[in-house]
Amino acid sequence: MSFYRNRYFLSGILLILLGFQFRRVESFVLNEPTTRLMAKVTKTPIVDNSTAVGSFFEPVTPKPRKKVTPPRWLGLSMIAVGCVISFHAFSIPKHRGD
Repeated sequence: MSFYRNRYFLSGILLILLGFQFRRVESFVLNEPTTRLMAKVTKTPIVDNSTAVGSFFEPVTPKPRKKVTPPRWLGLSMIAVGCVISFHAFSIPKHRGD
């Protein structure tokens, strides 16, 4: 599948919109299955059970949820790359169907 003008333009617009989303959001809270998956992939414990009190209260702890804070530069860089890709779409010649 080749990338033609409209696909470049669409991918640029999507990156711009996703960049605006990242600029507006301060943090994300992951749900329980995703938090458990992240803990398994990064090999970090979900709950610190290193103390006697921690192991005693383990059954009554709330469901684990991880808070992810994206860096501030991520949204701005996505907007910039999306603009470059969208402007590049105008320089590509139109595709003519055979």
